[in-house]
Amino acid sequence: MTAKNGIGIGLLGMGTVGRGVYRILNDNKGDIEQKIGAPIVIKKILVRDVSKDRGLEINSNLLTTNVSDILSDPEIDIVVEVIGGINSALEYALEALEKGKSVVTANKDMIALHGKELFEAAKAGKRDLFFEASVAGGIPIIRPLKECLAANRVTQLIGIINGTTNYMLTRMNEEGLGFAQALEEAQSLGYAEADPSADVEGYDAARKLAILASIAFNTRVSLDQVYVEGVTQVTAEDITHAANLNYVIKLLGIARDSRNGIEVRVHPALLPKTHPLASVKDVFNAIFVTGDAVGDVMFYGRGAGELPTASAVAADVMKAARNLLHTCTGMIGCTCFADKTVKSMGLTSTKYYIRLGVADKPGVLASIAYVFGKNDVSLASVVQHSSGEAAELILITHEVLEKNLQEALKGIKELPVVNEISNVIRVEEH
Repeated sequence: MTAKNGIGIGLLGMGTVGRGVYRILNDNKGDIEQKIGAPIVIKKILVRDVSKDRGLEINSNLLTTNVSDILSDPEIDIVVEVIGGINSALEYALEALEKGKSVVTANKDMIALHGKELFEAAKAGKRDLFFEASVAGGIPIIRPLKECLAANRVTQLIGIINGTTNYMLTRMNEEGLGFAQALEEAQSLGYAEADPSADVEGYDAARKLAILASIAFNTRVSLDQVYVEGVTQVTAEDITHAANLNYVIKLLGIARDSRNGIEVRVHPALLPKTHPLASVKDVFNAIFVTGDAVGDVMFYGRGAGELPTASAVAADVMKAARNLLHTCTGMIGCTCFADKTVKSMGLTSTKYYIRLGVADKPGVLASIAYVFGKNDVSLASVVQHSSGEAAELILITHEVLEKNLQEALKGIKELPVVNEISNVIRVEEH
């Protein structure tokens, strides 16, 4: 491989993101060559069906259904994996690294579950493994954490990292839609899959947070260490009550580092309307980072979509190409050199919004307050809405340990004056 001959690229996959990568590398090839000092040449593209119409003018000689045409080609220097899934993608990525090719991927599932294995292969082969697009689409966050903010001790990372749920919660907040209506609308617009569980149950955000926390805190965070709670229980009533209390509800990925361990959790939360993340609407994503030197910084933009995601992939391709040209690949590999403890959820501390259905008679609040007090839960505010013989209580607690709150709720549930615990949502004000 020389600058004269250019940098050979093998593209695994020609779906939404693959098409975007192809378009960017071709449409901007003149500028890209000037920026890196050599042309980038797409040599082969792995597809399932070479006859499929992809809405692009592609030389049919570039298309192949045989991955060996890419992995075994000595003229291909960088393999771009955008086929998705885990098994085949992992197999191909590992083989590419073992054969001395750098790898660029947008695959959050593969990185979250097999990052250690991939980094070890990249280190052994002295090649690059880049995955900027795996977390926040077109928003730069991986490289800023690994490079721009590397001198900082990152203490906190809070993000809206799932566009589907953010769109739904925005519509529920602004139009008063119920959860089912908001989901149906998101699906009709292509923001949600037919099976939306990865988004609405929080699993997509959890995978992204595992990656971010591992980099931010220099310790490996596995997916099963992330506490996950989705948005399926958030109702239009909760959205309204939150707004009346000057909050908005968002699905947040929260990671914090402290002396007694790190916490990594995904769940809905009430955010003050004054918080920078509160104004992030629709399918947009944002990540709020706190470092000991830089203070607070926020990264904002489109977290998904053909061209935003492809933008990050193409930039990684350019960085890998520069490194190859200057024979400096593999400079920044895995940064998980620490071995930090991940707190159990019971040891995390936050405020809570609690909505209760209760009997409307004297002494109800006193009996509820007694149970809370017995479990070291202090109430910051109480709002009551009455309707005949029943009432609804909207409670906000002071900061409290999760385990104490859960014990208190067990006692509250047993009180004869409590008809139901309608919802419990955490409150984030940091």
